[in-house]
Amino acid sequence: MLSGQISSLTLPVGQMSANCHILYDERSHEGVIIDPGDDADFIIRKITDLEIKPLSILATHGHFDHVMAVNEIKIAYKIPFLIHQSDLPILRSMRESAKYFLGIDPGPTPIPDDYLKNNSKLDIGHFSLKVIGVPGHTPGSVALYSSKVAKIFVGDLVFAGGGVGRTDHKYSDEKKLIKSIKKILRMPEGIEVYPGHGRETTIAELAISLTDYIGTT
Repeated sequence: MLSGQISSLTLPVGQMSANCHILYDERSHEGVIIDPGDDADFIIRKITDLEIKPLSILATHGHFDHVMAVNEIKIAYKIPFLIHQSDLPILRSMRESAKYFLGIDPGPTPIPDDYLKNNSKLDIGHFSLKVIGVPGHTPGSVALYSSKVAKIFVGDLVFAGGGVGRTDHKYSDEKKLIKSIKKILRMPEGIEVYPGHGRETTIAELAISLTDYIGTT
């Protein structure tokens, strides 16, 4: 749970245990769904239990394990799906990638209704999310930051314990990843960081665990 009137729920979903984050305003019940990677029925059930009114679906990046439940949730709530435009080529390979890596057919690739733009702001109830570009793992990777509750959702940029996003894809760029990590580490130490896989961490903890990586690469 987050402090004050803003709450969140993290749901590991799918075979790859990608974190789907639901962030919502307790007063208005308005919220957003971040990275619904799979298990749409499970996500919808949790939203129904909490009486949340989702306003949009946001993807931190285009990898299949973060977007496979988008279509079902869009249909269920009639809400828009947003992603950074630079990740469209990766998004379009969702179906092929899921078949190759998981042996399943997730159905058609979701079509974005709008795009997340660097440094833009999304208003949800009584709070907002700032879109921060963090390319490297993918060209259009973004982090979503709420200053009101000092939380940032970083996708596969970094992970608790010092892990970082893969850069062995043909579209990845390790130099850009390091620059993005340094950008995030300049934020206040107490901010809680919610990665795309695994447990949450803090800027302070990451600064320690990533010292060797960002210092030697």
